Amino acid sequence: MIQVLSRVWPLLLGIVFIMLGNGMHFTLIGLRGGIEGFSALELAIVTSGYFMGFLSGARISPLMIRRVGHVRVFAALGSFMSAALITFPLLTDPWAWTVLRVLIGFCMSGVYVTAESWLNNAATNETRGTVLSAYMIAQTLGIIGAQGILTLGDAGTSVLFIGASILVSISFAPILLSATSVPAAEVARPMSLRDLFKGSPLGTVGIFLLGIVYATQSGMAAILGTQIGLTATQISLFVAMLFAGALVLQYPIGWLSDRMDRRKLICGAAFIGVVSCLLGWVTGGALWSLMVAAFFAGGVTTPLYALLLAYTNDYLDAEDMPAASGGLVFTFGLGAIAGPLVTGWGMETFGPFTFWLVLCATFTAIALYALYALYHMSKRSVVPVDETESYLSVLPTASPVAVEAAGTWAAEHARDEAESQEDR
Repeated sequence: MIQVLSRVWPLLLGIVFIMLGNGMHFTLIGLRGGIEGFSALELAIVTSGYFMGFLSGARISPLMIRRVGHVRVFAALGSFMSAALITFPLLTDPWAWTVLRVLIGFCMSGVYVTAESWLNNAATNETRGTVLSAYMIAQTLGIIGAQGILTLGDAGTSVLFIGASILVSISFAPILLSATSVPAAEVARPMSLRDLFKGSPLGTVGIFLLGIVYATQSGMAAILGTQIGLTATQISLFVAMLFAGALVLQYPIGWLSDRMDRRKLICGAAFIGVVSCLLGWVTGGALWSLMVAAFFAGGVTTPLYALLLAYTNDYLDAEDMPAASGGLVFTFGLGAIAGPLVTGWGMETFGPFTFWLVLCATFTAIALYALYALYHMSKRSVVPVDETESYLSVLPTASPVAVEAAGTWAAEHARDEAESQEDR
């Protein structure tokens, strides 16, 4: 493993710096927006802008890479992102912020496509699982670390926005000085939603609903904290707990994923999310209850994404996985755009704790649909546990490049395991 990571550590280091900057700005939007007096709905629109840009970037970035190459695209998008981060405190208007968020979302999507293409090229079939896992851990640690950096400054000044911009700028060095040129990113045309739903109804619906959950958690949590009177340090800890839970629960859920019916596990994980959100709502803002609720609600979100991807791949032929990866990322993006808008309207109309009710309702919908798939789709043949694709952690922020690479690795790993068992 050390030998594998020694080849890609500059890329992983660069990703950590990028996520430090991006993670800071996600929370800063809620903190500074509250100081500027923006409403929950206005901040929800700002939040959705990021995912609008991210969704369009996932489609356009590969075309840009094919035209001018990875290095130029990465440098250009990173520069635009760094500039946009500095601009936030200069243009304290919700519509200007929305435009800036669309730009940052577009740039981040392109950065992901580029970095993931380099990582995928640097890995072999034997090491791809390790490389992708390290990549996902680097992203998560970056987001968690960003919350700690936020406690060092004042969101009412420009300092933290400048710091986020500096971190993004620094990230260019290890990546651009070490990455070798690779073939242009080849992202397959996404599968139509109709074909995707026909292949895996639970995967398609679940991914859409999870987009609502993830965008609400990552984009609206700081807004909730601001509206209920948490300090900046408490808000940073609250957001950090959402991602710390994912880091801790990823392995046990992944271990179970390869040993039981994934529909049952999806239902169980969603139920944990329901209970956690009810805890956050019922306790009315008690600090440590909020932290526990965030830990488990955020903790099941990322594993659920990987579970739904793995479940979908179980019912696809290998040649359909690239197109399905693009379709699933697109479906997730639609949910991510809708989630903050619904939550922001609810928080504006019914109060800040609607945040938990929206999450609770969405987790409930995932659990109920998984139950429906488990008990009312008996006509469909079930893939035996020993024939399912292997589980690999994939963050919801991953581009189609990483999702496709993870699916390919899972299929190859599962096939290798099956062959080794036959040889015994």
